[in-house]
Amino acid sequence: MSFLGVFTRLFLSVDCTTGKKMSSILPFTPPVVKRLLGWKKSASGSGGAGGGEQNGQEEKWCEKAVKSLVKKLKKTGRLDELEKAITTQNCNTKCVTIPSTCSEIWGLSTPNTVDQWDTTGLYSFSEQTRSLDGRLQVSHRKGLPHVIYCRLWRWPDLHSHHELKAIENCEYAFNLKKDEVCVNPYHYQRVETPVLPPVLVPRHTEILTELPPLDDYTHSIPENTNFPAGIEPQSNYIPETPPPGYISEDGETSDQQLNQSMDTGSPAELSPTTLSPVNHSLDLQPVTYSEPAFWCSIAYYELNQRVGETFHASQPSLTVDGFTDPSNSERFCLGLLSNVNRNATVEMTRRHIGRGVRLYYIGGEVFAECLSDSAIFVQSPNCNQRYGWHPATVCKIPPGCNLKIFNNQEFAALLAQSVNQGFEAVYQLTRMCTIRMSFVKGWGAEYRRQTVTSTPCWIELHLNGPLQWLDKVLTQMGSPSVRCSSMS
Repeated sequence: MSFLGVFTRLFLSVDCTTGKKMSSILPFTPPVVKRLLGWKKSASGSGGAGGGEQNGQEEKWCEKAVKSLVKKLKKTGRLDELEKAITTQNCNTKCVTIPSTCSEIWGLSTPNTVDQWDTTGLYSFSEQTRSLDGRLQVSHRKGLPHVIYCRLWRWPDLHSHHELKAIENCEYAFNLKKDEVCVNPYHYQRVETPVLPPVLVPRHTEILTELPPLDDYTHSIPENTNFPAGIEPQSNYIPETPPPGYISEDGETSDQQLNQSMDTGSPAELSPTTLSPVNHSLDLQPVTYSEPAFWCSIAYYELNQRVGETFHASQPSLTVDGFTDPSNSERFCLGLLSNVNRNATVEMTRRHIGRGVRLYYIGGEVFAECLSDSAIFVQSPNCNQRYGWHPATVCKIPPGCNLKIFNNQEFAALLAQSVNQGFEAVYQLTRMCTIRMSFVKGWGAEYRRQTVTSTPCWIELHLNGPLQWLDKVLTQMGSPSVRCSSMS
């Protein structure tokens, strides 16, 4: 027998005895997974330096996400319905559901630090493993299942569940908080930013001689109480809440309640009805709202000192964290900022900022989600008015929780009401467009620090859209006849 024949027989014998082992080692992608991946929406602008490697990792993650879903749907017989919905792009298809609060978690247990994320592969835990917040973990990423698959098959630029709303005939929509959640991507729609009606502004003949002083609660001393126990919103507006135990896509679950602080002082409530109306207006002019290029500006402070440059936010989702990576359009890293006057308390606090806070601007609403292992503390007059709190209220957001801190429609209604009360009422609304937020350390009567300027690390957000709208309204109403100066 020739050498070639011996080699061939030897190879065949080895292949026969190890066939099963080799098939288990070599990666295999089922045809149905390949078909579903063929309908994946690609994000634009993903090239550039390092783009190839990043795209390769993204492709692997998408494949794992689809494989995990296919495995679940094969058990329930809903796989054909998913493929029908995706290939026909039809919203009249049936719900495609997976368990929500008791779903399997795909991946390893949640790590404590960013450096501990596991990227080795996809693992399946037993049916008894519970996901308290209803999230799936695929490889090193976690997310709400309907968000993951809507991002995969419809909107690659999707950031959060706040951007989605279910269609009317979806029986297992995420917001219904049932034991199963629908992941049919065509049972959800993107939330559209509502068009704010123009404000009709009177041109006044009698003008204030100087700008009125703004109510300033910076140096007030808030008291603390629990939210929402015993507190009900003083209006018909009831904010939409996430399901019990739900926290942000990246945050950890927490059963703590939000804490809020009440101011003990007695400054005038931020209500236009407390101001006397002005009846000597002339004609009415419509002033419209327009979205600016940068929806907010963020300034960072340590105690009472401003540190670093102002961050201008152009993306609808951004994080403010304590890491030292270079900042970009979706990330403001505080770890790189230096301060020669920084003391030991500030240094220690900065180490605990961690993943910080994520801010969303979606559909005319601003949300804050605490991604840090320590709480954040927010002072938002717009949020406070929604719940009937004092304007100076400070709300504690525990790790992983989220809070709506501004609503354009609520602000528009208040502005329309205030223009009938005169220049002073409109000018007072400037305060509503500023939001203060401290990391790790809070302030109030139950804290050693009683003012925000006493907290080691805090940021101040200026909402540019509402501020520019106010400026246009005030300009239409007329400037003071005597310009303000150091001598006025």
